[in-house]
Amino acid sequence: MTILQLPTYADVQAAAQRLDGHANRTPVNTSRTLNDIVGAEVFIKCENFQRMGAFKFRGAFNALSKFSPEQRKGGVVAFSSGNHAQGIALSAKLLGMPATIVMPHDAPAAKVAATKGYGANVVTYDRYTEDREAIGRKLAAEHGMTLIPPYDHPDVLAGQGTAAKELFEEVGPLDALFTPLGGGGLLSGTALATRALAPACKLYGVEPEAGNDGQQSFRKGEIVNIDTPKTIADGAQTQHLGDYTFGIIRRDVTDIVTASDAQLVDAMRFFAERMKMVVEPTGCLGLAAVLAMKDQLKGQRVGVLISGGNVDIARFCELLAA
Repeated sequence: MTILQLPTYADVQAAAQRLDGHANRTPVNTSRTLNDIVGAEVFIKCENFQRMGAFKFRGAFNALSKFSPEQRKGGVVAFSSGNHAQGIALSAKLLGMPATIVMPHDAPAAKVAATKGYGANVVTYDRYTEDREAIGRKLAAEHGMTLIPPYDHPDVLAGQGTAAKELFEEVGPLDALFTPLGGGGLLSGTALATRALAPACKLYGVEPEAGNDGQQSFRKGEIVNIDTPKTIADGAQTQHLGDYTFGIIRRDVTDIVTASDAQLVDAMRFFAERMKMVVEPTGCLGLAAVLAMKDQLKGQRVGVLISGGNVDIARFCELLAA
């Protein structure tokens, strides 16, 4: 049995150096209305203002920047519902290498268009009947490309951890921090930064209610696989955590909670109406949990990571009008 060498906070620090001058240092926003509702000081780390609209750029650029000249020549292949796709495509363009992205045929049109706009070749599949990982491995083997998965990769999750690093550097220690959870790249990277910079902070991963594989895994102590969940949080329609991400999550995370689609819409509406921000459903997971758990958070300093803002405007309006 192979024992994984889990990344450390030193890897997050190294990723921050690689990202310096390439990734946006995204703002931390606050809302007096939100503070009044929760009865706490809430700090929102806005990765919806990251390059390509999501935190995924951090991990993608960090991973690709470590490629050897031979790997850069062969190019990169990735599979993603949208944000990792765009992160890889943009990073590959900036670093001068070809990219092929495996995307579900029902991925948001804006995410597909942006991925192609960054110059990547897009290969589609059916997320409910086909195995994207198998497709990615086959393409890598046939064309000499390097496969970079969306979350279960040391360089990817180390890059994602730089968002929390920036948050703590700007606002100081927090009592609690809420992070969206799909495959666990953002949560595990956040965990490395949290335990190094604010060890007493309670760290919560937040999943869609319909896809709580992470919560089940956390409770059971082993990775649980589920069918592709049906939820508006398309960025968290994962079926299982990764070996690297689960290893860090089970060690460093306080708990994993869930949010319903209705709660996500309420959070989207709050961001739009009160904070004037477009946030995709997956990006609203953290705020949805904070609003649901407000009685437990009174008087505390609370952080929320927004994972991204990439949502079709027509779909955004449809959800808020419902």
